[in-house]
Amino acid sequence: MTLIGAAILGIIQGLTEFLPVSSSAHLILARAFFGWDAEGFGLAFDVSVHAGTLLAVAVFFRRELAAMAVSVPAALCSNPEGPARLLWLVVVGTLPILPAGVFYTEAVEALLRTPGLAAAMLALGAAALLVVERVGARRRDESSLSLGEAFWIGVGQAAALVPGVSRSGATIALGMFFGLRREAAARYAFLLGVPAIAAAASREGVELLRSGMTEEMAILFGVGTATSAVVGYLTVKYFIRFLSGHSLDGFAYYRLVLAAVTVVWITVH
Repeated sequence: MTLIGAAILGIIQGLTEFLPVSSSAHLILARAFFGWDAEGFGLAFDVSVHAGTLLAVAVFFRRELAAMAVSVPAALCSNPEGPARLLWLVVVGTLPILPAGVFYTEAVEALLRTPGLAAAMLALGAAALLVVERVGARRRDESSLSLGEAFWIGVGQAAALVPGVSRSGATIALGMFFGLRREAAARYAFLLGVPAIAAAASREGVELLRSGMTEEMAILFGVGTATSAVVGYLTVKYFIRFLSGHSLDGFAYYRLVLAAVTVVWITVH
């Protein structure tokens, strides 16, 4: 992989981590289509560019995250409100991914990270986006979520360990299903992703420290991380604005087209 390749993957991650189109599927398919070394720069590189998007969302939501951190004592009260309640919603929404992450071993990863499965999940996720745009009223804010609803949105985030599902797609769709406005569902989805992305980056970072990293790998990972951070910040900023007046249909159709292209590619290869 070249520096240009690392930058391209960083751009892909920065865009697709927050758009409901599955960043993991795009990284897998980009490697497959362009023939980049998936063994040398597989999950470790994915996590490095995820760290860039973690930085992006942390900077964008710095005020909310700071308020939640300060509100920890208030969160222990019987009826927390404001940032303290939002903190509880994020904590409860994170619970489902904990056991999922434990069982997401290298063997499971090898089975799941394939172009064929990514294509199938892209199509399934597209159908979910089209359906959720056409059912129910969406007038609620993220602070109105119940702990039970937050838990089920967290289940959607855990399901996104399967490439092609899309963490943002699953969580935003479930939030909308529970009556959240699109932009409110996105805000909660992005905040919910902070502990999940941080945990994944930390776990893989430990493995990298054990196995060692060459100077070439460090440079490539640095380029990917920086690129994904910049692009990710811009994506969060403008995507939330976009959702205030636009549907998710365009992203659903894009997912269907990419799934079809992948099937054609698999057929001819």
